[in-house]
Amino acid sequence: MRRAVYQKEKKKRIFWRRLSLLALTALTAALTLFGALRLYAQITGAPSLSVPKASVFLDEDGKQIGDKFSAERRYWVSLDEISPFLLDAVIATEDKNFYKHNGFDYKRIAGALLKDIKTQSKAEGASTITMQYAKNLYLSQAKTWTRKATEALYTYRMEIFYDKDDILEGYLNTVYFGHGMYGVEAASQFYFGKPAKDLTLEESAVITAIAKGPSVYSPLDHPNNSKERKELVLALMTAQGYITDKQAQRAVEEDIVLKTKEWKDTERIAPYFLDEVWREAEKLLTEKGRYPAEGGWTIRTTLNVHHQQTAEEIIDKWMPKSGLQIGFMSIDPKNGAITSLVGGVDYAQSPYNRATQAKRQPGSAMKPVLYAAALENGFNPLSFLLPEKTIFTFDDGRQKYEPKNVNGKFADHPISLAQALAISDNIFAVKTLEDIGYKKYRDMAERLGIDAKINEVPAVALGTSVVTLVEMTNAYSRIAAGGVELMPTTIISISDADGKTVYERTKKKPKQIMSEQDAFVLTHLLTGMFDPVFNDYSAATGLSMRPKQTRPYAAKSGTTEWDQYLIGYTPSLTAGIWTGYDVDERLENSDDKAASKKIWIEFMETALSGTPPEPFIPPTGVSSVIIDVETGGLAVTECERQRLVYVKDKDMPQKLCTDKSLQELRNSSEGKEFNLFPFSFFD
Repeated sequence: MRRAVYQKEKKKRIFWRRLSLLALTALTAALTLFGALRLYAQITGAPSLSVPKASVFLDEDGKQIGDKFSAERRYWVSLDEISPFLLDAVIATEDKNFYKHNGFDYKRIAGALLKDIKTQSKAEGASTITMQYAKNLYLSQAKTWTRKATEALYTYRMEIFYDKDDILEGYLNTVYFGHGMYGVEAASQFYFGKPAKDLTLEESAVITAIAKGPSVYSPLDHPNNSKERKELVLALMTAQGYITDKQAQRAVEEDIVLKTKEWKDTERIAPYFLDEVWREAEKLLTEKGRYPAEGGWTIRTTLNVHHQQTAEEIIDKWMPKSGLQIGFMSIDPKNGAITSLVGGVDYAQSPYNRATQAKRQPGSAMKPVLYAAALENGFNPLSFLLPEKTIFTFDDGRQKYEPKNVNGKFADHPISLAQALAISDNIFAVKTLEDIGYKKYRDMAERLGIDAKINEVPAVALGTSVVTLVEMTNAYSRIAAGGVELMPTTIISISDADGKTVYERTKKKPKQIMSEQDAFVLTHLLTGMFDPVFNDYSAATGLSMRPKQTRPYAAKSGTTEWDQYLIGYTPSLTAGIWTGYDVDERLENSDDKAASKKIWIEFMETALSGTPPEPFIPPTGVSSVIIDVETGGLAVTECERQRLVYVKDKDMPQKLCTDKSLQELRNSSEGKEFNLFPFSFFD
């Protein structure tokens, strides 16, 4: 009997000894595994939370006008920049114990695992927010045990190294919400046209509902599914005490107003301009030692939305449907800021920017550059030449060049520089170039920011060197600014994803590249193209725009067989336009030829509407005088063709227009005994 009891007790001791040993072994294994996991986590360190972020473009007033992203449109925001309703909705729906667990909700996991085993599938999910975040960052959507194990490892590492708020913030910025939108800010902007911080309760519920499955719960594509899921989210928020029954009921009854159409309209704003902004941003960021591709930049641009929309609407109105292409831009001459830019008729068909990339012949639009050099070298508005039919020789007499005017006519009497510019006489321009020389012409082009190869042939006076529209428009802006060096720019400031300012445009005292007096005299000369008083064997070139003109403009057009330019300005705005064909096709259609002037004058008038006309204010050293157009003498009643001109004080005319010597010079061309190139009618 005693032996039986002994044997029974012995078996018990062996059982408990083995059980204790097994438990100890299991505990040791668990501790070893935990230690190994901890050591692995410490060795591998914190997993990177870096994700591609969209860069945001703002207009000059700080309003978003576009973005740029590599693969995912995402605007990173902090928890403080997200509506509290949205934060509560996400936690209530996706992971109610988020702030209590260490990344794993074991009760949910066990339930999901049991269901998966019973159904022999992996359909049931129990992922916490941390687990979903890990999957969004590092893993595919494949439902495999290997992927889930890897997900668990990342989840453990993230919980060790990152704060709960950091994890929640990252999750909310990486969730996909459909239609190419990643993160709550992009989703909020797309669906409701507002930042995530301004979302209402019902809007927050809709956004949260989408996260379950964008292809099923998008309010845009599946409004009924979205409504049902929204109500579930609100019910969960009510059950967990985030909102009251009354708040939930009101949110259920509130109509949802989507703003996706406004988003689509926003996407089309100034695509050519934004391409140019990014090119400039890449250069600036690289110079600052930053990597542009990291994204997350907030780039405040110089875009004036009124100018841009005006340009686009007027171009659409006047551009013929003939395949004609366009480059257009406007610049603020006070600081070089590009306020609008159009690089072609249709960006979707051709993103090639004809305003900044295309090199074409400017034609007579180049003449102000020539005359700017002439004003520095003895010429003035009342310098007279006889622009008769002339054959020029060059290349040591081996070649000849015979320029013609657009209407095939020539002068039979001397004309002034002022008139020659107004009617765009070509012979006068070539004779001026012969007088001052190629070097001075080339030097002035360089000072005005024009990077062109100016060959030593007479035709170069008429704009045969190829240039870009941005170079020409900026050159005119430098003249408008009083002869100072301006650099065209599209960017005011750049800040990184943390809000730190990386670049900011600074105000520097500009370099004087030509005298203020010469710049003003040239400016006033450029007003002549709108004045019929200069009409002669050719008409002033801007008369077709005169009926729409309500304020002073200084401008010059240029025409070749293939290209048309027109650039002009007021004291506060410069605009330039090029029209032509991408292929080698001549401008022969009348609508093609008329487009540039119609677009330019209507843009200027519309862009400046509501502002008072601005006069060009002369600097010291420049004075006005009313002269006789035909002789250049001081105007009196007997001389009918009178015009106000500005000259430097030293160039002020001294003789009346009725002076006999001036009349003789005027009529001398018949005998051609006076061959003074140039001569001026002042003492």
